[in-house]
Amino acid sequence: MKYIFQILDKMRCLRKRSTVSFLGVLVIFLLFMNLYIEDSYVLEGDKQLIRETSTHQLNSERYVHTFKDLSNFSGTINVTYRYLAATPLHRKRYLTIGLSSVKRKKGSYLLETIKSIFEQSSYEELKEISVVVHLADFNSSWRDVMVQDITQKFAHHIIAGRLMVIHAPEEYYPVLDGLKRNYNDPEDRVRFRSKQNVDYAFLLNFCANTSDYYVMLEDDVRCSKNFLTAIKKVIASLQGTYWVTLEFSKLGYIGKLYHSHDLPRLAHFLLMFYQEMPCDWLLTHFRGLLAQKNVIRFKPSLFQHMGYYSSYKGTENKLKDDDFEEESFDIPDNPPASLYTNMNVFENYEASKAYSSVDEYFWGKPPSVGDTFVIVFEKPLVIKKIKVNTGTEDRQNDILHHGALDVGKILMFRKQVRQCDTYSRLGEFKNGNFEISEVNQKIPFDIQCIRICVTKTQKEWLIIRSISIWTN
Repeated sequence: MKYIFQILDKMRCLRKRSTVSFLGVLVIFLLFMNLYIEDSYVLEGDKQLIRETSTHQLNSERYVHTFKDLSNFSGTINVTYRYLAATPLHRKRYLTIGLSSVKRKKGSYLLETIKSIFEQSSYEELKEISVVVHLADFNSSWRDVMVQDITQKFAHHIIAGRLMVIHAPEEYYPVLDGLKRNYNDPEDRVRFRSKQNVDYAFLLNFCANTSDYYVMLEDDVRCSKNFLTAIKKVIASLQGTYWVTLEFSKLGYIGKLYHSHDLPRLAHFLLMFYQEMPCDWLLTHFRGLLAQKNVIRFKPSLFQHMGYYSSYKGTENKLKDDDFEEESFDIPDNPPASLYTNMNVFENYEASKAYSSVDEYFWGKPPSVGDTFVIVFEKPLVIKKIKVNTGTEDRQNDILHHGALDVGKILMFRKQVRQCDTYSRLGEFKNGNFEISEVNQKIPFDIQCIRICVTKTQKEWLIIRSISIWTN
């Protein structure tokens, strides 16, 4: 600055210096001033950052490791993983199954979970999956024992590149002590669930480029047979539609499926809010923030919680998914259709919800004899199997106590509603349910309408929980 002023002073003494030259020097002077001011702001900003860092206990090197990449949500997090048991993955698979596991005070279910994944998959399905296990406990002795057990039992899957066991070192973890006690949780509970969020974030981050899709499981889960084929069928049925999360279990974060290209953002999201709330709550917020308003959950569930003791303090955890079926390969097609009913619909539980893949249902006030519920397909179909379930677990009496199911073939318009004028009866409801196979062998025509008929007035309300159609 002193040098600049000396130049200006000399300029005033030089009579032959033109006005243009003076303005040029003035511009240079102003540029130096601007740089000086900007440097001052930068220095002040650094001081402010240091003050905030020390206030929030972010001054450890391991914290910087984790959070320095948060400004780029589409990029992976800079973590150097330890490969505890793995062979190089030569190609991307269709689906990666991610598990994170820590030492439990009571019981251990990880080996059974891995076994279930492989045993319930066919040889062809095994070619399209990879399983990544994150041993997230900081106890190296426990990790060594688990790696030894896993390699002994599943060596051929490791060699084939279907199973990888990894560990994210402790130095990459953020601060886990002295965190906010949201929901009045005790400190050890806050630490447990906060670390669990980070465990999953690092697992998601690792799996971002291993496959097209990713499904999250817990380490105490049993799988249904041919679950991959069922998942592929569901994904194919949603082609052209927007979704963020598909749910194949209603429990916690079991069976939540994502596009792999969303995993880096989800990993960053879990890290940003790791101390705020449990993982399954954060997953719900993530779905909503990416503009998927409704839950898209499929039944029957493909994964079942089997653990009895929780990984938190070994407390009892008896949660079960009552929609789980061991043999759930046979997912319905449910071709496009319109639904109509003359029953008195309750609130917004309209007819279409009985046919939806989402976990919702039709609910009507007490039906009378002669009331109908009609499904009209866009075109005549060859149908193999029909299944209708009424009532729910908490409203077991809201079933169709007396009813029958008909199929129709000739479409017409009646009172501005598309219906069939010729019907054939397939059978009666029993205990609120109806199921029939080999329909195409019993009915000599292609079906365009299905009609549920109330054959006796009832006092109870009616829930039609699901209508499932299988075609040729």
